[in-house]
Amino acid sequence: MTSPDAGTDARTMRERMLAGDLYLADDPELAEASASALDLMDTFNMTTVRQRRVRESLLRELLGEVGEGTEIRPPLYVDYGSNIRIGARCFANFGLVALDVAPITVGDDVQMGPNVQLLTPTHPVEPGPRRDKWEAAKPITIGDNVWLGGGVIVLPGVTIGENTVVGAGAVVTKDLPANVVAVGNPARIVRRID
Repeated sequence: MTSPDAGTDARTMRERMLAGDLYLADDPELAEASASALDLMDTFNMTTVRQRRVRESLLRELLGEVGEGTEIRPPLYVDYGSNIRIGARCFANFGLVALDVAPITVGDDVQMGPNVQLLTPTHPVEPGPRRDKWEAAKPITIGDNVWLGGGVIVLPGVTIGENTVVGAGAVVTKDLPANVVAVGNPARIVRRID
């Protein structure tokens, strides 16, 4: 990745970010969108277990889409929230980190253990653009009925197929097909699921 010439690119930083191209996160429009999301996130994280309806309302305001019957236990950490779509009947245990610089799409009936991390942001390997604060992102897609064990980390650009199980502590660096069990760092397939 090399730093772009921002002076010749007419797109906004938000447009660049959503396209997966290099952008500057401290852009005023992006900073305000993130600040608004973090305010909602903090409010959600301060709710109690007895405030189920308040939590549901806050999630619907914070996230791009939340399916019926989905529960996310606080704390939840996001960049923007609006780029996250979670299907129906999903469950995310305490400490979900979903950094949604690029879209994060989670299917129906997905189970996530505590401290799962869905990380879309990337940074240039070259020191100059990184020093200049350029970054990018790649989307993450989680299929229906996936189980991500506690502490699983899913890296930028990864797709995990339906019914797949990822063992606790695994780091998913590449796509996983449907109907497999994967473990380790980097995650590797250890068996198929019939």
